[in-house]
Amino acid sequence: MPRLTRIYTRTGDDGSTGLAGGDRVPKDSERIDAIGSVDELNATVGLLRASEVPEAIDEVLEGIQHRLFDLGGELAMPGTELIAQARVTQLEQALDGFNAELPVLEEFILPGGNEAAARCHLARTVCRRAERDLLRLARKDPVNPVSGRYLNRLSDLLFVLARVLARRDGGSEVFARARQEAARGHPVLINARIDRSDFRQGSISM
Repeated sequence: MPRLTRIYTRTGDDGSTGLAGGDRVPKDSERIDAIGSVDELNATVGLLRASEVPEAIDEVLEGIQHRLFDLGGELAMPGTELIAQARVTQLEQALDGFNAELPVLEEFILPGGNEAAARCHLARTVCRRAERDLLRLARKDPVNPVSGRYLNRLSDLLFVLARVLARRDGGSEVFARARQEAARGHPVLINARIDRSDFRQGSISM
């Protein structure tokens, strides 16, 4: 267990930072970008948990925070693999369970609905960025391929959880008014009915 007796060291004043093994890399390197995004994702999940989500969801989110901490450690120790395929399977099982309670999605959803749902959507978008940063790092250095799959499934799970949270206590989801606005002559990004297979957190074939 690391023990921090002093928070500032001045060693990063030259624009570099140290990895777990002692190597120093630029603070704007691909690896530090990925580590930072995973750290930010963990913080947004913590923010979501602070909004008093249902116990079943909170339990899942707590496990996710531990796994994200592992992922950050994995990235700080090049060559280390801490995220196993079983963790991806756990996310898929949770995703299937929560999604089974929801009606079929036939419209685009606006991030929001209530505070917890909005925070969940925020975590989802940070997760997608973390996945992109990890992919950029993978073009340069070897990374655990399971970690990329973990972030991909996590963004899907956060999307589903946002739907669940928006609908709790008699609430409802907020749908985009693309077709209605188009009928009024206003410019819109989308004016056609969307097939349910297109809903993948912004990955939509146009």
